[in-house]
Amino acid sequence: MSDNETVLSNEHTPLFANESGPIKEVHAFWLAGMSCDGCSIAAVGAKNPSVEQLIHQQIPGLPKIILHHPVLAVEAGHRFMEPYYKAVKGELGATYVVLYEGSVADEQIAKDTGGYFSAMGMDDLGDGKWRPYPTADMLDDLAPGAAAVIAVGTCASWGGVPAAVGNVTGSMGVMDFLGEDYRSALGLPVVNIPGCSPIGDNITETITAVLMFLAGVGPLPEFDELGRPAWMFNETVHRGCPRAGFYEEGVFAEEYGKPECLVELGCWGPVVQCNIARRGALGHNGGCMNVGGICIGCTMPGFPDAFAPFYKAPPGKFISGTASRMVGSFIRPLRKISQRKGNMTNRWLKTEHIPSGWGHVEAPGVVMKTIHYFYKKIQSSGTPYHPSGSNQQRKLQAKSRSAMSDAIQRSGKRAIEAEPVSSTAKELG
Repeated sequence: MSDNETVLSNEHTPLFANESGPIKEVHAFWLAGMSCDGCSIAAVGAKNPSVEQLIHQQIPGLPKIILHHPVLAVEAGHRFMEPYYKAVKGELGATYVVLYEGSVADEQIAKDTGGYFSAMGMDDLGDGKWRPYPTADMLDDLAPGAAAVIAVGTCASWGGVPAAVGNVTGSMGVMDFLGEDYRSALGLPVVNIPGCSPIGDNITETITAVLMFLAGVGPLPEFDELGRPAWMFNETVHRGCPRAGFYEEGVFAEEYGKPECLVELGCWGPVVQCNIARRGALGHNGGCMNVGGICIGCTMPGFPDAFAPFYKAPPGKFISGTASRMVGSFIRPLRKISQRKGNMTNRWLKTEHIPSGWGHVEAPGVVMKTIHYFYKKIQSSGTPYHPSGSNQQRKLQAKSRSAMSDAIQRSGKRAIEAEPVSSTAKELG
């Protein structure tokens, strides 16, 4: 071995897996505002990645994650709340992120009458006095020192149902509450993961992507102008819907349970940004349109008011539906022609008989044969080699194929002669 050669070993190979980065440990504080806990249920049902993989440090590159969740925690009372209090006072001594579920209520409305809307823990007022600690106040206290603030669900992202017209709580999204100029301790605006509830994998995947960036082992994920993960919300439900093909052919379901497009039954899929149809609700299974339901726009900032009343066709359905039917009236017949051609073997074309015992299949007539003839010419144009052959092919292969051609002709002749016999045999039988 020469002096210039380098011996390769693990010492020369970067250890990416669980190598300590700039952030070794992250506390995840889960807060619940005006919430139904549906986002928590969705998160613990996630599979790719799962909550267990996150907290057990099973994902290469991620720091150790310590989750503080009021439902999942083993501790209770002051022992559970102690890390929250330390973080508020700046005494935690570790990096933390805030995960907020539910909309943020205007607690001042409740305080004016001595009450609160949603709270967790105890707010020490001094002189032995205390009151419930509103989660909105806790968010306000924790946000400045957080490495990231993540709004989980539509209520936390935009306000959702608690912020609908007529609400008495003054509820809003985290982004509204913290303001446009908010930046986390590491420079991030509020991250939004909408959905009512969100897909569990959307929650854990976004958390993972953000943590990998914070840990210095991944780039900053791409977010859109509203702070949504762009790779999840940059397309409409309709583009990933298994029923989308019916829309372009102008075929719509008239009642639930039918396989056609659901737009005329009230589906908002063509305009709603969500990946539910592609990803499924849990473990790539289920999902509104995949199981026969309509899209009611639950990921959108305008939900629910902009999409109410539910199960009623959108106002634009007359124009879009009529246009779709007009275009579809041309597309469907053209596709049936191509489908008919693809459903015929060369043997069936020669014998003009389809020997299916499942049902009668009509052989192509003169009109269909003519269409298929020109279809084949167009399909094979521009290439010197195609199934029907070319002059050049025939010249090159004439000698080698002479014997085979004779055999093919004899086989074709036998096939044509055999069909009437078969039919007569059937009649005699």
